[in-house]
Amino acid sequence: MGILNFLISFAVMATIYSIFAIGLNVQWGYTGLLNFGIAGFFAVGAYTSALFTLKMPTGAIAGYIKQAFGLNMPFLIGVLAGGIVSAIIGLIVGALTLRLKEGYLAIATIGIAETIRLFFNNEAWLANGPQGLVGLPQPLHNIVPPSFYNYIYLLIVAVFLVIIYIAAEKGIRSPWGRVLRAIREDEVMAAADGKNVVAFKMQSLVFGAFIMGIGGALYAHFSAAIQPGVFEPLFGTFIIWTMLTLGGTGNNKGAIIGAWIVWAVWSWSTLLINKVVPPSFATRAPFIRYVLIGLLLVVIIVRYPKGILGEEKQVSKF
Repeated sequence: MGILNFLISFAVMATIYSIFAIGLNVQWGYTGLLNFGIAGFFAVGAYTSALFTLKMPTGAIAGYIKQAFGLNMPFLIGVLAGGIVSAIIGLIVGALTLRLKEGYLAIATIGIAETIRLFFNNEAWLANGPQGLVGLPQPLHNIVPPSFYNYIYLLIVAVFLVIIYIAAEKGIRSPWGRVLRAIREDEVMAAADGKNVVAFKMQSLVFGAFIMGIGGALYAHFSAAIQPGVFEPLFGTFIIWTMLTLGGTGNNKGAIIGAWIVWAVWSWSTLLINKVVPPSFATRAPFIRYVLIGLLLVVIIVRYPKGILGEEKQVSKF
């Protein structure tokens, strides 16, 4: 049962990261937008859904947990709110950067992601500062035995993944998606054909941010507790870039496959490392995972520059 529970928890997280990878694929894989601030959209989605679904603390506990608001809304409303607020942040970022060269978007998104994380960490009045929020409501938790709850949540996140995958595929295989690919290849030619390049880039950035916000909300309700330290660049941004690069940029199926493989390396490597590393180095063992992820990315770039699946040559038919 212990191994089975571990595998189910692994599957839930791999599915959530698949959602992030699809969001990045819309932005980078199909449009060529360098978003290095995924962790920011991750955090916004998680905290928004938490604040929408939690109750305001009362009584003695109110002195220990600070929240700006708690609306006690249903799970689905919280997840949708996480996606919408994340999309609004994407809209603001795009308005400031998309008319500049693409490198500015990368710089801006890194800075904004760190600003968001530090804001939640330092402004304790909003979401309890570095202690974070605990006790996030989980859908159907009252009617499902705790030992079986992860099975139900796996089904929930799988439904979200299927819906997002179908929406992304429909969009990419439509005239809208073909314009995104044209902008990625040569935005001067796309503009010469009469396409509003900035508007299409904005739509791609906002759509990807919306997907990432949903992923952040699903993560928050699965863990039932969030704090700013979770949304650091490695865990919230660069591991997702590794997933997409491994699976295949410009291929949503590849994004999902890459998410599962990289999360397997991330999750299972600690178990293997602890068996190999001498006891004197036990405290350093978790950090070897960082090296493994870096080596994996190097191997991917050298051996599989297009990823495991690579981009499809024909995308007009669903």
